[in-house]
Amino acid sequence: MKKSKGSPGLYAAIHAKRARIAAGSGEKMRKVGAKGAPTAADFKKSAKTAQRSLSSYGGLPGMKRIKKGK
Repeated sequence: MKKSKGSPGLYAAIHAKRARIAAGSGEKMRKVGAKGAPTAADFKKSAKTAQRSLSSYGGLPGMKRIKKGK
């Protein structure tokens, strides 16, 4: 039996809402401190569980690693 992960997460929800706004949904982002807006603690909690990006560990298999500098 598969476990469902539940909601997609804070950053995914923010990204999805920004995309809807850009598409002309008429929605607005909540102001900092408004009821229902994410708090600083919510961002800290989601940063602990965030997945690392592909670039942080070398990218996709088969890709050449690009060294910065030199």
